[in-house]
Amino acid sequence: MDILKKIEQYRFQEDSLKWEGTFADYLHLLKEKPWVAQSAHSRIYNMIKDAGVETENDRKVYQFFSHQLFGLEEALEKLVEEYFHPSAKRLDVRKRILLLMGPVSGGKSTLVTMLKRGLEAYTRTDKGAVYAIKGCPMHEDPLHLIPLHLRDDFYEEYGIRIEGNLSPLNTMRLAEEYGGRLEDVLVERIFFSEDKRVGIGTFSPSDPKSQDIADLTGSIDFSTIAEYGSESDPRAYRFDGELNKANRGLMEFQEMLKCDEKFLWHLLSLTQEGNFKAGRFALISADELIVAHTNETEYRSFISNKKNEALHSRIIVMPVPYNLKVSQEERIYEKMIKESDVADVHIAPHTLKVAAMFTILTRLKDSKRGDVDLLKKMRLYDGENVEGYNLADVNEMKKEFQEEGMSGIDPRYVINRISSTIIRKGITSINALDVLRSLKEGLDQHPSITQELREKYLNFISLARKEYDEIAKKEVQKAFVYSYEESAKTLMDNYLDNVESFCNKTKLRDPLTGEEINPDEKLMRSIEEQIGISENAKKAFREEILIRISALARKGKKFDYRSHDRLREAIQKKLFADLKDVVKITTSAKTPDEQQLKKINEVVARLIDEHGYNSTSANDLLRYVGSLLNR
Repeated sequence: MDILKKIEQYRFQEDSLKWEGTFADYLHLLKEKPWVAQSAHSRIYNMIKDAGVETENDRKVYQFFSHQLFGLEEALEKLVEEYFHPSAKRLDVRKRILLLMGPVSGGKSTLVTMLKRGLEAYTRTDKGAVYAIKGCPMHEDPLHLIPLHLRDDFYEEYGIRIEGNLSPLNTMRLAEEYGGRLEDVLVERIFFSEDKRVGIGTFSPSDPKSQDIADLTGSIDFSTIAEYGSESDPRAYRFDGELNKANRGLMEFQEMLKCDEKFLWHLLSLTQEGNFKAGRFALISADELIVAHTNETEYRSFISNKKNEALHSRIIVMPVPYNLKVSQEERIYEKMIKESDVADVHIAPHTLKVAAMFTILTRLKDSKRGDVDLLKKMRLYDGENVEGYNLADVNEMKKEFQEEGMSGIDPRYVINRISSTIIRKGITSINALDVLRSLKEGLDQHPSITQELREKYLNFISLARKEYDEIAKKEVQKAFVYSYEESAKTLMDNYLDNVESFCNKTKLRDPLTGEEINPDEKLMRSIEEQIGISENAKKAFREEILIRISALARKGKKFDYRSHDRLREAIQKKLFADLKDVVKITTSAKTPDEQQLKKINEVVARLIDEHGYNSTSANDLLRYVGSLLNR
């Protein structure tokens, strides 16, 4: 019954949003809410802006896109700032077709779908409200009723510019139904809907021989000619083409560059002058954003054709490359899995991350800098701290190649291989090794992968596997070290005593003999070397630790081994190095004794409770790490 109540509530909300009045009433409404008269481009820009804007690393992140498109922040910022924003300000950019160009499965269609769904929701809000002449099949802007000679006066009074002329149908209706009294013309609030063909249109090319231009501009209704007596009577014309129905909103032109030329010429007039030709009428005004998408190969072929030169200058090309961040690629896979019927299958931690590493490596280009390999570049792009590099280095690398991210493995391929793994194995749990194996097998079946590329991709799978080996060892390391919590605390206290003595140039007292001894340099270095602290950097690192201890002490807090991330990592690694033999014996013993079994169970329990594994994947991980340590 809950869903029925929600349906009833939805119907009530829809009814409460409806509005109808005369043109005179509409003008009163404009006094209160002048934003109602905004253009299609302005409405789309405000919709994106109103969803929220955050700043990250001096880059604007638009929340409108953040739940569906991952890792495309730079491309989306460019799209909004270089197209939507100037278009909203009525600059010349709005007279261009927006062409999204990028590789397959890169997010172009998702982006357009988000704009469509967003507009449907936005026109139901106060800021996105749209009003049209009642009964008009093109949902015409009521302000077109204002005669041309009065528009300057209207601008002085309302501060609103009017663009476009009254359509032939509404010109006739104004004369015949309202006796020329434009103030009496009925106006209603409309809500965009792709399904109901209000404010959103979609055009997809088909066979040029069978497709009719009427699909774009409407057609004559021959059954009414006898009644109205002429083909030039607007009442005998069906204003039901995609350009008609998308008026005031957005029209998606799918595979635009595959279209027959006669379809594209209509767009020249519409984009440049804001009108198009239909039937035996004067030019018909339309206010809409035309967005198309294509891949790079088709675009290059299009611009190389001299016949298309007139359209080149009417198009703004916005590249939509693949995401180049491992963490964002993971989110793409999570989203795609959540939408599938395999969402209940347990995917072991780091499985999607390792798959994402392989994918990102296929998309990156070797830097011209000799000190940066692809793995370093991958980490830097993902926002990781890599010693010796900063944000300026990352920005410099991004400028090296304009086309980086326009090729490589697409997300659908990876999801297909993950799905194949789940279905083929028929199990409830998969791990990183299962997926890497499946990715490797799938390379032979991929039609567009050459032998040369295959060799390159196999190398990337090996790199991803090595990364996983390190991740797996760290995971087990953490779980084992927690079981030796007291040992970790003792080791850290010992290290801190020595650091304090070193920095203050004092001596330590031997707890057994009571004699004064120098700080244990060997112990300190054995811990610091675990996280790559060089001989030259050791003094600064130790002083930083002391500063952290005193800062916490001033706040009445105690420093423990979780207070400093890098020190904690160093202690864990040192302890794990000392425990390696224990781990080897514990994980590889075919018939573990009672003590070993207890230790295994403790580690498995910690992997399940704190690291997101289930019993199958936790035991698989332990066996795998045991085999790595025994090599």
